[in-house]
Amino acid sequence: MRHLYRLLPLVFTGAGCFALGALTTAADTPAAITVPMVRAAQELFGLQFSDAQLDSVRRDLAEYRDNYAANRKVALPNSVAPATVFNPVPSSWQPAAPVGNDKLPKPGKVMLPATRDDLAFYSVRQLGELLRTRQISSEELTRFCLDRLKRFDPKLHCVTSLTEELALQQARAADAEIKQGRYRGPLHGIPYGAKDLFSTKGYKTTWGSVPYKDQTLDEDAAVVTRLREAGAVLCAKLTLGELAMGDVWYGGRTRTPWDVEKGSSGSSAGSAAAVAAGLLPFAIGTETLGSIVSPSTACGVTGLRPSFGRVSRAGAMALSWTMDKVGPIARSAEDCAVVFDALVGQDRRDAATLLVPAEFRYAFDVDVKKLRIGYLKADFERAYPNKANDEATLAALRRLGIELVPLELPPLPANDITYLLTAEGAAAFDDLTRSGRDQQMVKQDRNAWPNIFRSSRFIPAVEYIQAQRYRTLLIDDMAKRLQGLDGYLAPSFSRNLVLTNLTGHPAVAVPNGFTKEGLPQTITFMGQLFEEGKLLALVKAYQDATTFDEQHPKLTF
Repeated sequence: MRHLYRLLPLVFTGAGCFALGALTTAADTPAAITVPMVRAAQELFGLQFSDAQLDSVRRDLAEYRDNYAANRKVALPNSVAPATVFNPVPSSWQPAAPVGNDKLPKPGKVMLPATRDDLAFYSVRQLGELLRTRQISSEELTRFCLDRLKRFDPKLHCVTSLTEELALQQARAADAEIKQGRYRGPLHGIPYGAKDLFSTKGYKTTWGSVPYKDQTLDEDAAVVTRLREAGAVLCAKLTLGELAMGDVWYGGRTRTPWDVEKGSSGSSAGSAAAVAAGLLPFAIGTETLGSIVSPSTACGVTGLRPSFGRVSRAGAMALSWTMDKVGPIARSAEDCAVVFDALVGQDRRDAATLLVPAEFRYAFDVDVKKLRIGYLKADFERAYPNKANDEATLAALRRLGIELVPLELPPLPANDITYLLTAEGAAAFDDLTRSGRDQQMVKQDRNAWPNIFRSSRFIPAVEYIQAQRYRTLLIDDMAKRLQGLDGYLAPSFSRNLVLTNLTGHPAVAVPNGFTKEGLPQTITFMGQLFEEGKLLALVKAYQDATTFDEQHPKLTF
């Protein structure tokens, strides 16, 4: 399981195939495949064929190698997805009946603060009400955010590109529409930032990595388009650890505003740091194996990882076609819901979105006392750091009248099939490996992408497919265990994080206290597939009863 822990946290496997001669170039003459070569190779995979059998095998391998060489003459940019699509829906799944009246709670009366800097930690809802009632203009609010991004980024290292010209253009357009009575909704005129793996016309999309630091893509990612249609204002492209691992990129290490000597974790490093520091009201992140949950914890913000397939990844860097997910990072569950509502929907450019429900309903009027919520009893009972904060969260939910039901996760070895991700990542960045440009990347240690991509070329296609079949068993077992529950709770870094990234379930990382060093901590609220509305209603009830989501760092740098 060593490979699993070096991958956490990731944002965002085509399968590996027999690797003999895999990295020869067109100018090279590959060595003849011999029985001793194949005998040595089979030992990697625990096989024991006779020499006579291997003599027949080697002839087929030579033909396969010719096939690989022919295939490599066809350009395969990162944007081309495999023809197969991962389906997270269990065989027993039935659509849930709609819940809630699908209305946002009224924000109440909102006034401008006496001290303008206090705007930095207003919620999306509060800022939206100020804009709707024209107490502040989008241009003024946008300039306020741009100024804070410029002022604090030298310490936080959370910005790859300011999109200032675009932001001011979008803000002025929002002001004109609001003045004319053409109000688009609660995101109209609200500044935000996007993780720099989403393509944006007119600006670099660097993927946080040296080989791509000057890359421009002549398209807007689906999420950028949807947020523009909702009236939101893009102020910055935000950092990610290179190719969506960790918080180290070519510009340094992104820091948490709670302690600028420490990293913000990753890979949605800049998104979480910018929201936590009050530079932007919300940002867009991605998760493959912890890249929303982990930086949300390091920065003390609320991060929604939606069900797999709920938000289009068109125009986003692909790392794992069967695990990548897009979601908002904000200050509260309510803010996450507002942003998610603008993002969710089907998109033919991302076939995964065509397999899942297309609509999202607010469910904030749900009576949480009627919800049955599970909790991973064995995980909460073991000894781990900051356990007291999680116990206090369970106690707070019981005080709200919520029934907590002990739950066990499926025993299937989820950790042992995470090579699905690395195999897909190696395929997504095949050209980077084969060209040798991976040597330009900042991190070159054993646990960094260059070595992981090389190792992943030795994953047999058969084992990749078998792992996806184990995944089907995992999905069906999980569905049975969650039957009759509306959600459950887990420590943020339990086995649950890996398992549910494989099954595609939604999660919200929720601030629930601090470590003895004064750093924020989160707990994870989990939901049934595609029931983000009910999940966010539960989190809102918890946040309404506590104050952790309202606390923010003192920026003394």
